Amino acid sequence: MTAPIADQSAEQLPRPTRLSEVKGWFFTADQLLFDWFLAHQQDRSESGDLLELGAYMGKSAIFLGARLRPDERFTVCDLFDSPAEDASNSKEMRKSYATLTRRAFEANYLAFHDELPTIVQGLSSIVSDHVEPGSVRFAHIDASHLYEHVHGDILAVRELLTGSGVVVLDDYRAEHCPGVAAATWQAVANEGLRPICITGTKFYGTWGDPEPAQKALLEWMAARGDIWHEVQYVNDAPLIRLSAKGAEEPAQPVSRHRAVPAPRAAQRPSATRPAASGARPASRPPVPTRSTVRRVALDVLPPIVTRAIVRARKRARTR
Repeated sequence: MTAPIADQSAEQLPRPTRLSEVKGWFFTADQLLFDWFLAHQQDRSESGDLLELGAYMGKSAIFLGARLRPDERFTVCDLFDSPAEDASNSKEMRKSYATLTRRAFEANYLAFHDELPTIVQGLSSIVSDHVEPGSVRFAHIDASHLYEHVHGDILAVRELLTGSGVVVLDDYRAEHCPGVAAATWQAVANEGLRPICITGTKFYGTWGDPEPAQKALLEWMAARGDIWHEVQYVNDAPLIRLSAKGAEEPAQPVSRHRAVPAPRAAQRPSATRPAASGARPASRPPVPTRSTVRRVALDVLPPIVTRAIVRARKRARTR
């Protein structure tokens, strides 16, 4: 369902020169975890595609697209400019995403990548019509915040994930969207979703065995030394909680519009820097002598003053 950019030219849109300039909420801890999970899956030769439900302006999608392997497919599902089918969802769209357009998403994504992902424009409930069951290794859910929609998204993604696939749920604890929290922990309690770890904004889980990922994640964080973490237990199962304040960010996608630094102005060799072979060392401008200053003064002063100075100098020499 990928279509060309809408009628307005991309040249008229803002051109992000770095990921931080793209509107959205995608913090260092989650960038590190997205990067780690995708690399960990690759190290274990786990195959599968990538999926994102809810894209906003494309910040996390751009990041995921930079980790996409040549034989993989990346699908992004979002309403963009399409109207929602129910009044409550339409109200949320108007309140939270009034500036969201597919055109802006595409322009942002193409600032960092040569090709768009596969785009499904519509409710996240239709994603199962476009993605094969058991084909996704990593899914990010950040669409509607309403309980019934999030619950449906979780169930849909469960069918689309591979046996060891990872699902990420955004805003699982935000006070303005309790429906996400309700749907997340209901899936843990009743739908077999098993937590791996949590950050301040996202929940990471799987319907497979979380223990190998948790063990490898703890070893990685211990080796880094700049990520705070602890292990808690939920329903007798371990859950890693982590924070990455002050941690170094992972490699960022490179924009094709990145700013080019201005060339430095040519500088003369300094006194301590040896001159180029065969070249005369640069000399400082001569310091004016006392006689030079006098000659200049005589040239620029009025004649009456000049004659007075000359007479005074003659009298001084004859004394």
